Amino acid sequence: MSKWQAIIFDLDDTLYPERDYVSSGFQAVAAWVDKSLQISREEAYRELWDLFSQGVRGNTFNQWLDDRGIPDGGRVKAMVNVYRSHDPDVKLYPGVRNLLEELRSNWALGLLSDGYLQVQKKKLAALDIEKYFDAVIFSDEWDREAWKPSPRPFLEALKRLAVQPQQAVYVADNPVKDFLGAREIGMATIRVCWEDGLYAHLEPPTPQHTPDYTIFRLDEIKELISLSG
Repeated sequence: MSKWQAIIFDLDDTLYPERDYVSSGFQAVAAWVDKSLQISREEAYRELWDLFSQGVRGNTFNQWLDDRGIPDGGRVKAMVNVYRSHDPDVKLYPGVRNLLEELRSNWALGLLSDGYLQVQKKKLAALDIEKYFDAVIFSDEWDREAWKPSPRPFLEALKRLAVQPQQAVYVADNPVKDFLGAREIGMATIRVCWEDGLYAHLEPPTPQHTPDYTIFRLDEIKELISLSG
């Protein structure tokens, strides 16, 4: 029998492809650009996606306006608002829904995710998976200071699931931030490296950031669970 009584999942790039959310957001922004700046939606989307594909992060809209020679004039703020407030078009990785359904019959399941609160709530609603979880924790409930690698959201997850750290495992994808807080309080950790994951190429920056296990498909977790007794 598994020593783990609770399995806690990350959301972005763990249960669904995060690049799909980015694409969905860019489509919404491109529609705003078409209406507000009279630049075709198709052209704007292609240029935004090209910037993303080149590794531009955090200032994509600033860079796009600069490339176009368009002054900010509040446009970046408007574009960010459109991006964060849009209703995302996202889907789970293949097999994830069936896996969650299977696991919930024998384990307590939790969801623990970083990101702006309203954004993450919209993702959760679009994916229609809240019903599978006994606890949903968005670290932004306590503002940015509680985002991973802070141990605070992990402690809250354990509290809501009524388990001890050694009885829980966290499943996520980004070794730079996802596992340190969980490991600091004694939880086990599993990294899932989807082939198209945005952070699949990253290496843990220190031994303390290194997950206990690494898998390349989420359903491999079933074998790990059976071996964890």
